[in-house]
Amino acid sequence: MTYDVIVRNGLWFDGSGARPQRRTLGIRDGVVAAVSAEPLDESGCPDVIDADGKWVVPGFIDVHTHYDAEVLLDPGLRESVRHGVTTLLLGNCSLSTVYADSEDAADLFSRVEAVPREFVLGALEAKKTWSTPAEYVQTLDDLPLGPNVSSMLGHSDLRTSVLGLDRATTDGVTPTDAELEKMAKLLDEALDAGLLGMSGMDAPIDKLDGDRFRSRALPSTFATWRERRRLITVLRKRGRVLQSAPNTKNPIEALNFFTSSSKMFGRRPGVRVSLLVSADAKSAPGAVRVLGPGTRLLNRVLDSLVRFQHLPVPFELYSDGIDLPVFEEFGAGTAALHLRDQIERNELLADLEYRRRFRKSFDRKKLGPSLWHRDFHDATIVACPDESLIGKSFGQIADERGLHPLDAFLDVLVENGERNVRWTTIVANHRPKQLNALAVDPSVHMGFSDAGAHLRNMAFYNFGLKLLRRVRDAELAGRPFMTVEHAVHRLTAEVADWFGLPAGTLREGDRADFVVIDPAGLDDEVDAYHEEKAPFYGNLSRMVNRNDRAVVATGVNGVVVFRNGRFRDGYGETVKSGRFLKARPAGRLSKAGQRHRQPVSA
Repeated sequence: MTYDVIVRNGLWFDGSGARPQRRTLGIRDGVVAAVSAEPLDESGCPDVIDADGKWVVPGFIDVHTHYDAEVLLDPGLRESVRHGVTTLLLGNCSLSTVYADSEDAADLFSRVEAVPREFVLGALEAKKTWSTPAEYVQTLDDLPLGPNVSSMLGHSDLRTSVLGLDRATTDGVTPTDAELEKMAKLLDEALDAGLLGMSGMDAPIDKLDGDRFRSRALPSTFATWRERRRLITVLRKRGRVLQSAPNTKNPIEALNFFTSSSKMFGRRPGVRVSLLVSADAKSAPGAVRVLGPGTRLLNRVLDSLVRFQHLPVPFELYSDGIDLPVFEEFGAGTAALHLRDQIERNELLADLEYRRRFRKSFDRKKLGPSLWHRDFHDATIVACPDESLIGKSFGQIADERGLHPLDAFLDVLVENGERNVRWTTIVANHRPKQLNALAVDPSVHMGFSDAGAHLRNMAFYNFGLKLLRRVRDAELAGRPFMTVEHAVHRLTAEVADWFGLPAGTLREGDRADFVVIDPAGLDDEVDAYHEEKAPFYGNLSRMVNRNDRAVVATGVNGVVVFRNGRFRDGYGETVKSGRFLKARPAGRLSKAGQRHRQPVSA
C-alpha cells in the first residue's frame, strides 16, 4: 500500500523518553502506519521528506496559551506551528470564552493578556454562535485549524456566567448554594463536552478591561475556598485537571492546592494540579532552591499531585512605556494603566503627588515577594525618540540626573511620550545552572509560554527549540544536564499524560503529529529579536520568533503544513489539518516518563 507521507532515514524519538533510533516513518490516513529500520516503498507517495541527519520528534505540546480570540480570527496559529507546536491548550488562567457573553469575555481577557480589546470583542461578536460547551467544541472543530487544540474551562468565565460580572467582582459577594450548584453543573457539562478541566487564578494582579468594571480584579480571585473545593470535587469525580496560580501575597494559601489535590482521607483519585510558575526569579533568588524540594515533600506527605509550570528559557520582557502587567503589582501602576488616553496618562505620570505615592509603594514592595525585580539599573532602553538614551538603563539615567530611579523612569516616559519608549529586562531564568536544574526537576513540567498574549511584551513560541538547543550544546561541550530524548519527552508525552491529552507520542498507530528538526539550525537565531505585523489585529506589530532553519517540516494529523520556511497553500483558510482534542480518560504517568526523569550526570 502507498503512503501519504514518508519521513526517510531520520533519528526518530517516539516521545516516551526511549533512546532514539534511525528509522523511516510511513504515514497514511493521518496515522503513523509504519516505523521501519529498512527503506519503505516510496512508489506513489506524493510527499517524501529526507530526514537524514535530522531529528524526527512528536509535535510539541504547548499547555499554556491564550489564543482564545486569535483562533477565531486566524485558525492557523502560525506563530506556534512554525516552531513545531502541533497541539495547544486554550482557556488558561481562569479565562475562556465558553459561557460568558461577548462583552464580558472581552473585558475578562483583553487587559490581562494585553490583546487589543476591540479585536477580541469583534472576534467574539462575529464568531460566537455557541451557548453550550458542546457547541463551543464543535465551533472550534469546524474551523480550518492548523494545530490541534484543546481547552480548559476558565473559573472567571464560569463565575461571570452565573453571578454576572458585577457581582462576580465585588468583595463580600459569595454565590448562594443554588448558584454554587449551578456552577458545578456547568463545569460538569464542560467536562462532558471534552474540556480537560478547569483553570483558575488566585493572584489578584490581573485586572478587567472595558468601561463598566475597569481595573477590578478577575472574578476567580474573589472565590472562597469553599467555592473552589466544590468545583474541585467535580474535577476529582471526573479525573480531570486544575490549572491555577497561588496568591503570592499569601503563600500559605498554596497549601490549599496541595490539600485539595490530595488522595488522603479516602478522596481518590487525586486531582492533578498545574500551578504558575516555577522560575529562577531575580526578585527572589533563593526561592528556586526551595520550591522544588518543598513541592516534592508536600506531594509525598499529602499524597497529592501538584506540579509547577516552567518556561525553560530566560524570561525576557519588553515594554512600551508602562504597558507591562508587572506594574499591576502597584496601586499606582494600576492607576496609570486604568487610563487609556495618552494625554491623561502622561499628565498622571508627571503629577508630583502621584509620584510620591508610587515611590512609597515601589520601595515598600522591595520587602515582599513580587514578579518583577524592580531594579531600574537592569532595565535597558531599546527605542526612544531621544536617541541618546538608547542603550542606557533607567538606573544609569537616574545616576546621571541625581534622581530616584522611579522618577528617572517616569521622566523619560513623559519627556518622550509614554508609549514611545521601549525597554527590556530579564525577570527570571537568567542563571544557566539554575535553569538547567529546573529543566530536570520532576516537580515542574514544561509550559507557560503565554503564546497569543502579551503581543508587545514577549515571544516564547519557540521555547521547545530553545530547550533542545541548550541540551544539544551541553552535550557537545561535555557537560550534559539531560539527554535529548528526555527533553523531547518533557515537551511532548509527559505533559500530554498530565493534562489528559491524546497526544505526545509518535509510534505505530499514533496520530501523525510530528516535527523534523535540523540540529544544525539550532543556532543563535533562536534567540534573535523579531517583530511581525498581525493583520487580524489591525496590523499590530507583535513580537515573534524566526528560526526557520531549525524546523524542516511540521506535520499535523499526517498533513505537512509547514516546510522549509513556508506554509502550504490555503493553510488556516481552506486547508484544515488540526482537530479539537477531547480529554482522554485519566491514567497514570507513562512508565517511560517515570524512567527518564533523572538528570544526566555531568
